[in-house]
Amino acid sequence: MMDAMGTTTTSMTFEQFEQLPDEPNKLELIDGEVIRMPPAYTPHMRISLFLFETLKRIVLEMKTQGRVGELGEVFHEFGYQIGPHWLVPDVSITHAGQAEGKYLQGAPALSVEVISRRNTAEIMQRKVKLYMEYGGTEAWLWYPRSRLVMVHRGRTAVQMEGTLTSELLPGASFDLEEIFGAAKPTKR
Repeated sequence: MMDAMGTTTTSMTFEQFEQLPDEPNKLELIDGEVIRMPPAYTPHMRISLFLFETLKRIVLEMKTQGRVGELGEVFHEFGYQIGPHWLVPDVSITHAGQAEGKYLQGAPALSVEVISRRNTAEIMQRKVKLYMEYGGTEAWLWYPRSRLVMVHRGRTAVQMEGTLTSELLPGASFDLEEIFGAAKPTKR
């Protein structure tokens, strides 16, 4: 098999994956294939941190108003054991009472992926499919270069431009230009 970096790999179990040494890359395990992603560039991190902070604030507001529904915690770069797979969305919101052992089990309610040049369409399709098959409600794919977002809900995908809304976060809306603008460095 070939991984995202073009390195030949062999099929690996989750137990073998757990034994890999620490390395600076982000590692995921999909269908026995280790996916190695290099450290994210600054614009990518600015967008993902902006989304994390925004979602954290929205979920906290919803909790204080008693309207959080089925949502749990908001995480940034947090791994999930999804069956025999290991996925690390850029930002995620767990289900309320999400199963956990050593790791969070199953897909988060919401997974957010900020797409960089190294994310192939094939890998992203596989990840979205796993999120949906293992209990995810929505997956958002953010494309900074084209300034659009694909929202996946079950087998449906909708392209968002301008404003993003979500059934998971009733009443909340996201100005895409503001969020994509977060990738630019702040002036000092």
